[in-house]
Formats: sequence, C-alpha cells, structure tokens
Amino acid sequence: MRTPDRTLFVKGLPADHPRVWTQKREALISPHVQGIAPHLRWHVEDSGWSLLGFDYIEGGHADYTPTSQDLPAVMAGMIRLTEIHAPSIELKSMTHRFRSYVKEPSDLSWFAGDSLLHTEWNPHNVLITADHALIVDWGWASTGAAWIDPALWLLWLIAHGHTCDQSERAAAAHPAWRHAPAEGLRVFARVQRRLWDSIADESQDDWATPMQEAAHAWEKHRT
Repeated sequence: MRTPDRTLFVKGLPADHPRVWTQKREALISPHVQGIAPHLRWHVEDSGWSLLGFDYIEGGHADYTPTSQDLPAVMAGMIRLTEIHAPSIELKSMTHRFRSYVKEPSDLSWFAGDSLLHTEWNPHNVLITADHALIVDWGWASTGAAWIDPALWLLWLIAHGHTCDQSERAAAAHPAWRHAPAEGLRVFARVQRRLWDSIADESQDDWATPMQEAAHAWEKHRT
C-alpha cells in the first residue's frame, strides 16, 4: 500500500476469522519489539476487517539452508529478543500451548518461564535486510523458558537440510541454550513430534511434512 509519504505492508483478516485474535495480539506487542520488528503504523477494525499497517521493509525471507549466510543474522535477532522483557499484555504460555501434547502434566514444568518468545520461526517470518534481520508475525508470541525459541528454530533448520548435530550447533549460539536441561529437551522433542504429526495430518502447507519429518528425526536424535 502506497501513501503520499511511505509504503506500507498491510496484513488483514476478516473480523469473524477464528484467528483474528492474532491481529490484536500483534498490535499489542508491536510497541515492545521495536528495533527487531517492522514498525506498526496503525491497527484498524472496520467494515468486517482487522487490518495492520506496517512499514514496508526492503529485504527477503531468510534462507535456512546449510550454506546460507543468513543464519548469524537470524540468531542475532533472536538474541536481541532476549533483552526484551515480556510486556504486561495477555500472552499465552508454552505450558498452556503444549498441554495437549504431553501424557504427564508434570512434563509441562520444563517449558515454564517468563521470557518473551516469538515461537514461529518459519523463514517467511524473518526478513533479511542489508544489515540485520527483522522478525515478523508476532501473533503467537508467548512466554516460557528462554531456550524454547532456539529449540523451535533448529527444527526449521533440520527441515531445510541441516543434520540434527548441525542444527543444535546453530542453536547453541543462543545464550539460553547452555541452560537447556537434557531431559527437558527430550520431552520437548517428543512434544514437537506429536504436535507436527497433528499439524501434518490437517495442513496442506508445503512445509508441514518436512517439519513433521524434522521433528521425528530430532526426537530420535534426542532419545
């Protein structure tokens, strides 16, 4: 969208869409993630639509393949996120989001924490500019243990051709990774396999099956 003084990227959902709440969540969190996300100019709810207007960013989606030069910039953005305290807005917790994928409720304790997490590390949610990475699509921002974001990211790396060892080495650049408990990672890998089995059964997206395969591979690696 072009205006007399700027170009905007407009993101919208019908007001009756079952996930329109993600628009509201993104509008609420936007002031807190300035510098690592495109600037939100406005949020409008009118005529049956929820619309978000962001500054348009010149750049491309992140490349997650093993030879990519984008990975350090992605990790740098992820590390910058750790410097932002979770704002006092309604955010889902990872213990809540994963509750359907554990057999023992006590397993959820591994995921508890108050760190602000992005959680949706699809490469289309990371824009690479000339000098840094910007993270978009904050509708699923949550709170939890700080090591969860790099753990989620490494699954996308596996799906894009990295081995499990390579993906874990990339994740290890995150300062929280050294505090990730081995048993917590095993439980997390099992949860991700169950989650991606469920997603792949229902989704038509071309990334669903590679992510399911990545989750199976990482669970085996962590067993």
